[in-house]
Amino acid sequence: METDCTRDDLPVNGVTAALPFGTRLLHIGPHKTGTTAVQGSLFAAKDQLPEHGVVFPAHSRHPMEAALAACARPAMMGDTAPTERHWTRLLEQVGAVGAKTAVISSEFFADAEDDDTIARIVGQLGGEPVHVLVTLRPLVRIMPSQWQQYVQNGLRMGYEDWLTHMLRKAPYEQPTPSFWRRHRHDRLVGRWVRAVGPRRVTVVVVDDRDRSALLRTFEQLLGLPENLLQRVPDAANRSLTLAETEMLRNLNKEFRGNGLPDELYSKLVRNGAVKHMKNACSPSPEDVKILTPEWAVEAAAAIGAEMTRNIGDTGVRIIGDPGLLSAVPRTAALEGVPAPRISPEVAARALYGALAAAAGSPVRHTSPAKARTVHQTSSKELMRVLGHRCLKKLRRR
Repeated sequence: METDCTRDDLPVNGVTAALPFGTRLLHIGPHKTGTTAVQGSLFAAKDQLPEHGVVFPAHSRHPMEAALAACARPAMMGDTAPTERHWTRLLEQVGAVGAKTAVISSEFFADAEDDDTIARIVGQLGGEPVHVLVTLRPLVRIMPSQWQQYVQNGLRMGYEDWLTHMLRKAPYEQPTPSFWRRHRHDRLVGRWVRAVGPRRVTVVVVDDRDRSALLRTFEQLLGLPENLLQRVPDAANRSLTLAETEMLRNLNKEFRGNGLPDELYSKLVRNGAVKHMKNACSPSPEDVKILTPEWAVEAAAAIGAEMTRNIGDTGVRIIGDPGLLSAVPRTAALEGVPAPRISPEVAARALYGALAAAAGSPVRHTSPAKARTVHQTSSKELMRVLGHRCLKKLRRR
């Protein structure tokens, strides 16, 4: 008969054996590895999980602020800075789980930089019961998705230029130092192995050909009935097309060039224009995707092969096909890539999203009129005045 002490052994007969009851399963991502799908499905099944001995202790789908606070990382551009209270509240919710299994999931745990921070997080979550789960996808698939996400957070650098910095310009840290902290996956796994040991780390290789496989793996690890976890549609989490990303990247240049406040970017751009555009517009087959040049694909595949070997040497449990992490995708040859062009509908949706966000905090004109008229003021100065007025209203709220 199987006992709790053997439930975290290697997969049995092709089925992943469940973790011991009372485990604190810490899913650390990293980014762009199916984290949103997992978090959405767990949160949707939150009320059903306890009858199977599992709890998802969070008030929202993704306890991002708690993870950022735990890792001492800053918020996204313009967002409110996380506080220690966010992390303390999540710890209190985990503590209230008792003997049941708790699942904590945030890709921002992958941003923990040093061994001391990781050891503190593990200790505060209970120490011995903590089991770390890392989900991985091929680096070549992560790069375009991560670049457009950086653009959504204010990046102004084009894709190929960014790839050059990440792959060819040592020490490969600028302009996005978080990229290799998250996606040098062998070092990421190694940092957490040093905290909990290899037997308490599981790596799941995500197979993009079977989108339900990741949820089935979570069910098996948690001892849940098959198909309890279901995908939850989330248009707001889709990646931007090349045209949408380029539109936003050029807007970022204008935004920075006019010295507007970060808080305005968070409200009007990321949570206004971009959010509404993603929710209201679905990419069509004609939309140009973000294409990675062949030199970068080959470099990413080579790094993926090296990382796979190093992860294997750590002795952690690996679920899935590690060979996928260094596979080179086969794509049809293209006779020239068409220039990305944003459709009028997408542009209108984005503009409406920004206007709707601005309307949520209307500016009251209580100050006396200036001597100059609008037509006598430069557009740069008008943008700066508008930005500071909106920021002032945001701070009042």
